[in-house]
Amino acid sequence: MKILVTGGAGYIGSTVARRLMAEGHQVVVFDNLSHSQRWMVPAGAEFVEGNVADRQQLEALLGSGFDGVLHFAAFIEAGESMAKPEVYFRNNSASTLSLLEAMLATGVRRLVFSSTAAVYGEPESVPIREDAALIPTNPYGESKLLVEKMLAWMYRVHGFPYASLRYFNVAGASGGEGEAHEPETHLIPLVLDVALGRREHIRIYGDDYPTPDGTCIRDYIHVEDLAEAHLLALTALRGGGQHIYNLGNGAGFSVREVIESARRVTHHPIPAQVVPRRPGDPAVLIASSEKIDRNLGWKPRHTQLDTIIASAWVWHQKRYK
Repeated sequence: MKILVTGGAGYIGSTVARRLMAEGHQVVVFDNLSHSQRWMVPAGAEFVEGNVADRQQLEALLGSGFDGVLHFAAFIEAGESMAKPEVYFRNNSASTLSLLEAMLATGVRRLVFSSTAAVYGEPESVPIREDAALIPTNPYGESKLLVEKMLAWMYRVHGFPYASLRYFNVAGASGGEGEAHEPETHLIPLVLDVALGRREHIRIYGDDYPTPDGTCIRDYIHVEDLAEAHLLALTALRGGGQHIYNLGNGAGFSVREVIESARRVTHHPIPAQVVPRRPGDPAVLIASSEKIDRNLGWKPRHTQLDTIIASAWVWHQKRYK
């Protein structure tokens, strides 16, 4: 198949693009490089620089013939979204509408959407199932939920097939490549920066949450497992339909547990400093991935935190040599 990967120069998008190519698919990466790097585009993939908000450019590109779209292009920082909600609604929600319009206009009828566990907000129970209440606590989650609502209506009115994959915390490295956000705000690469001496300490944003050690708990999924789920979802869309799945490993790790794991893996002390909470951070997010296991046969293979961090550590050391 010929697949368009928006945001394919980013951490997750480039990993999935490489996996698509390994499976024999033709890949075109579409990215504006605002928060990504040109060198992350996999060798052999065609690269088109552009913005998802540009419907005219997308229509011209999609009109050349595509079998589907994997949509990763988005701003992803929950904390930043609390300060600049308008930026997130414009970039994540409105721009995706431009993409959907271009797909409808050109007859490209298969979309895998990169959603987020942030659509759930503070869950009433864990692990979180796909039928849990959708009450985001930050504009980032709300911007993704708006896209999910648009997709539901596109399916209802136009029969537009799609899969919405709600990620939990993605981590690790694949094929010698890992997280390279600019600026970096994700916990694991920041912790590894401390181990490399690039930062003096790691900040813990609040230690008074209702969790065993007072710090936030998250479900970490290896990026290779995430890529596998995307290929399964893309294949499932050959039969049409509306597919909504959580992607996580089903186990939660606190911020302090992540730091302790990194200390074991790197053999560095990694000083930590507790600072006030960030607004909009839920205390616990742990996924139930039973639905995608039942329907598509997907199970995460990399479930141990030390294993996930070890793969990221290899990449992190290579990155700064």
